[in-house]
Amino acid sequence: MNNIFVIDDEQDFLENCLRIIKKQGYECLTENDPEKAIERIGTERPDIVLTDLKMPKKDGIDVLKEVKKIDPAIIVILLTGYATVQSAVEAIKEGAFDYIQKPFSAEQLRVVIERALNQKMLVEENRNLRMQLESTYNFENIIGTSEAIRAVLEIVKKIAKSEANILILGESGTGKELIARCIHINSTRMKSAFVPVDCASLPENLLESELFGHEKGSFTGAHITRPGLLEFANSGTLFLDEIGDLSTNLQAKLLRVLQEKNFRRIGGRKLIDVDMRLLSATNRDLKEAIKKKEFREELYYRINVITINLPPLRDRHGDISLIAYHYLRHFANLNKKPITRISPEAMRLLEGFHWPGNVRELQNVIERAVSFCEGDTITANDLPDYIKEKIADVMVERHEISSKGLEFKKAKEKWLESFEKEYLIELLKRCDWNISKAAKLAGVDRKSIHRWLKKHKIVTAIKE
Repeated sequence: MNNIFVIDDEQDFLENCLRIIKKQGYECLTENDPEKAIERIGTERPDIVLTDLKMPKKDGIDVLKEVKKIDPAIIVILLTGYATVQSAVEAIKEGAFDYIQKPFSAEQLRVVIERALNQKMLVEENRNLRMQLESTYNFENIIGTSEAIRAVLEIVKKIAKSEANILILGESGTGKELIARCIHINSTRMKSAFVPVDCASLPENLLESELFGHEKGSFTGAHITRPGLLEFANSGTLFLDEIGDLSTNLQAKLLRVLQEKNFRRIGGRKLIDVDMRLLSATNRDLKEAIKKKEFREELYYRINVITINLPPLRDRHGDISLIAYHYLRHFANLNKKPITRISPEAMRLLEGFHWPGNVRELQNVIERAVSFCEGDTITANDLPDYIKEKIADVMVERHEISSKGLEFKKAKEKWLESFEKEYLIELLKRCDWNISKAAKLAGVDRKSIHRWLKKHKIVTAIKE
C-alpha cells in the first residue's frame, strides 16, 4: 500500500489530512516539525511527501531539496496558501511534482495524489525496463564457444518468441536464471516485467503470500493489502527457480493458476486475471520426484512444454578460459586493479578442475584471485588451496600413473614436488627474490622458504 507523509506546522490541518488520506485507502504519516520530518523520511521512505510551503523552522522548498537528497524517487507536492507563479516555478525547478493551494477539498487532494502515484508507477516501470535492457541478456552475451553451449543457444533462439512454458534443467550454478532472462528479453513480453522467485529460499506460508499476495487482516501481521508477484508478472514472465522445492500444496495452487489464468489473494474473494509466461528451473530429477509422489505429474507436463538442459561447466570444453577472463576484466575494473593476465600454470589449474559449483564457483574463485593478486597477473598462488590440492589428485590419476606406471602415492608426491618448485620460483620472481616478502605473501615463515630453496637446489641472488 502506498505511503504518504504530510508535513505542516498546524496540527488541526494534519489531522484533517490524515483522516482524508486514510479514507482514500492510503497509509499516512504526519509531522509538524520539518526537521524531525526529514529524519523520519530517511527511515520511512514514503512514496509521496506533501509539505507546507511556509513553516517557521524550514520552508517547503528546503524540505523539497532535503527529500530529493534522501531519495530522488520520492514525489514531493507543495501545499500553500500563498500560491504565486514565482513560488510554483521555483518549486517545479527544484523537482516538485506539483503544488496545491489551501484550502482544498478532499477530491482535489485525491486527484493530485492519484496523478502523483500514476507518475511514480510509470517512472518505476521505465526504470525496470531500462535495467532489463541494459543488462543485455542477449545471445551474444552468453559466454562460450563450446558445442554444448552453442546447442543450448540454438534452442533458445528458436523458442524465445513462443508462448510455451519452459523448464530449464541443470546443476546448481550453471546459469539457469541467465538463460531465463535471455529468453524473456528476446520474447514478445520483453517490455513487461521479468519476475524471479526462488522457491527454495522461503518457507511455504511466506512463499504463498509472496506469490499470491494477501488481503488486509487475512492473517496475523497482515496489516495492509499486498499484491503478490503473480500480479507483477501479469503480461510478463514469471521465473520459478528451484520449482522442484515447491510444496505439494503450492504445486496444486500453481497448477490451478496455469489452468484457469486467475487466482485469489490470501483471504480474498475476488478472482484476479493473470496473463503470464512461466519459466521454471530445477536441479532435481522431477521424474524421480513424481515416482516418489513429491511432485505432481499434471503440473510437470504444464511447466515442461519445452525442456532446456544446461551442460555443467566441466563439459563445456574451451569455455573455462573465456569465462575466467570475462570475470577477470569485471572484477579488476570493479577493484581498480591493473590485472590483465592469468598465468599459464593458473589457467591449467582452472581448466583441470571439476567445478562442482559450475560457473558461479568459477566466478567466486576469480573474484577471490583478483582480491589476492598484487601484480598484473593472476598466478597459482592466488587460487584457493582446494583447487590446487584437487588438481594434484586429478593430474596424478590422469597422467602420472598411466604414463609412468608409478604407485599413486609416489606419483602424487612427484607431481606435488614439481608444483612446489614451480610455485616457489614464480613466487620469488613476483617478490623480486625477497624472502621476507615471499614468506608473507605465501603465508609461511622464512624458514620454510629457505627449506624449499635448499630442497630444490635453487641458487640465485636471494634478498633477505
